[in-house]
Amino acid sequence: MRSVWGFQMGRVSRRAFALAALSGLAVVKGSAAAPHGPRAAATQGPRAAAGRGPRAVTEMRGVWVATVKNRDWPSRTGLSADEQRKELMAHLDRAARDRLNTVIFQVRPTADALWPSPYEPWSEYLTGTQGLSPGWDPLGTAVTEAHARGLQLHAWFNPYRIADHGEPEKLVASHPARRHPDWAVPYGGRLYYNPGLPEVRAFVQDAMLDAVARYPVDAVHFDDYFYPYPVAGQAFDDDAAFDRYGGGFANRAAWRRDNVDRLMREIGARIKRIRPGTQFGVSPFGVWRNARNDPLGSDTRAGVQTYDDLHADTRTWVRENWIDYIAPQVYWHLGFADADYAELVPWWAEVAKGSKTKLYVGEALYKAGAAGQPSAWRDPVELSRHLTFAAAYPEVRGHVFFSAREVATDPAGAMARVIADHYLQPASPPR
Repeated sequence: MRSVWGFQMGRVSRRAFALAALSGLAVVKGSAAAPHGPRAAATQGPRAAAGRGPRAVTEMRGVWVATVKNRDWPSRTGLSADEQRKELMAHLDRAARDRLNTVIFQVRPTADALWPSPYEPWSEYLTGTQGLSPGWDPLGTAVTEAHARGLQLHAWFNPYRIADHGEPEKLVASHPARRHPDWAVPYGGRLYYNPGLPEVRAFVQDAMLDAVARYPVDAVHFDDYFYPYPVAGQAFDDDAAFDRYGGGFANRAAWRRDNVDRLMREIGARIKRIRPGTQFGVSPFGVWRNARNDPLGSDTRAGVQTYDDLHADTRTWVRENWIDYIAPQVYWHLGFADADYAELVPWWAEVAKGSKTKLYVGEALYKAGAAGQPSAWRDPVELSRHLTFAAAYPEVRGHVFFSAREVATDPAGAMARVIADHYLQPASPPR
């Protein structure tokens, strides 16, 4: 998950629309966000129509639990097994208490594992030493304990990131990237597997699907990292792979997109064979393409576009039903000029319309009250307004919050406001 992005300044996109939405969401202190739009009655409390009483609710209410760099869990390396388990149970308990229904648990942050994998080493974020067993099975325990609390457990994998440093010799000696040094590409001070090598694509699938075969996870979840985010003045060195496999493509970008497309199609099919009923979901960066680059794109001025920069054609994945759900990271406030929440939610709703791919919206809870964020994020009601706004679009089937640390501490009270305004009743996740 990315928390800092570059944007090119330009004309305000759908500004009047966003401001109209904001004016329609004015609230009285201590009251729920005022509903508006065609589904206004459905946004009040448990989303029951006025005068009809509570009814069953089905929507995604998810939270990401990030383990990379000990972002959410465990709080630091080197905790005992009991301490780690206690912290993880606290996150699950909090999710259940807040009437969430899905935990998206990062189990392969950097070509490693939070389960006893025969393919990759134990994650260093557990013990501080890559390859050292923590003495228990975090993923197996998380699945069992989440289900015991009525929560779904989505196993979150990063396909190609090897390390947050660029030095292969720092990896444990048994690491696949050391046994196959030709698989690794240093870029921007980090190491990545080369998505252009068929043997890499096969290996990363085998490594991730080992968890699906072992545990009754409810979904396989990818985040926004495919080819790495661009670093100014640097090139991702896949020349040899392109020379060998890139024939027949108009350019390198088209070949790279095909490499990612193949990963998505292949792993989606394999998930269904290994454990039928297990979903496959992706949480990409929120902008596919800017409209100035493609008339099918959103009216945004984003400095990063998944299609062009990460070689991830997320729109096609939805339209072709290659994935079961998509949760774009729409991490900007209502009225933000370069990437307006009020522009991107309708755009993604239109993309999802008529497809079999469920649409959830990734929400930037971490920005609420955080230093350095725009003034909109100092208002604890901003996030609740997002859910009220999105409720006008029937394609939006729920929301996922980044991330567990902020759900637990809720420094600005934004999550408490979401719960009070929208989550008064439990909800079942879409199937």
